[in-house]
Amino acid sequence: MKANTISIEADGLKIKGTSERMVQLLMAGMFAQAIPPAANVQPVTAHSLPALGAEWPGQGGLNGGLVAARGDVPAHYLIIASNDAGDHEWGGRGIELKGLSKTDGYTNTQVLIGNDDERKYPAADACAEYKADGHHDFYLPAAAELYQGWLNCPEVFAQDCWYWSSSQRSAGSAFNVLFDDGGQYGGGKGLELRVRPVRRFFI
Repeated sequence: MKANTISIEADGLKIKGTSERMVQLLMAGMFAQAIPPAANVQPVTAHSLPALGAEWPGQGGLNGGLVAARGDVPAHYLIIASNDAGDHEWGGRGIELKGLSKTDGYTNTQVLIGNDDERKYPAADACAEYKADGHHDFYLPAAAELYQGWLNCPEVFAQDCWYWSSSQRSAGSAFNVLFDDGGQYGGGKGLELRVRPVRRFFI
């Protein structure tokens, strides 16, 4: 049996179809009138990125540059604290910790401050305690993150001292960077070297 059809004509335009189809078109037209057009929605504007080494308002420090996604860590910007957190020992001299990375300072710091014995890791502790702009997720940067600071904005670091990373080199030493020339070294864990906290800004 052939379905009954109806037709609608307006302003020289004629539409013909089943009664069910005409009802659907009528309802669609009513919803189109009730819902504001997309043009009335305010577009999302991309915020401008601060220059490398410049203050990033509200983020607790300076723009250290984009870090590509690696493993389970999505791409993010490295925020370098505006100030150093003093001179501290790395700690745990003579102990080789497992699970420390050359690239993931956040996880390194969690391992260092979360150890379940009496060992102290003052450099990592100082970074984990650092707060700025309401952020309390700073950490001791890994060797690669510290080196990124030298590549992108070495001038924001002191040039006459070494900075600790959270990357271990051996039971007796850990990686550190001299920002005068970008040299990476392995310093004894008992040395008191400069510390600069960093955090991640995911966008």
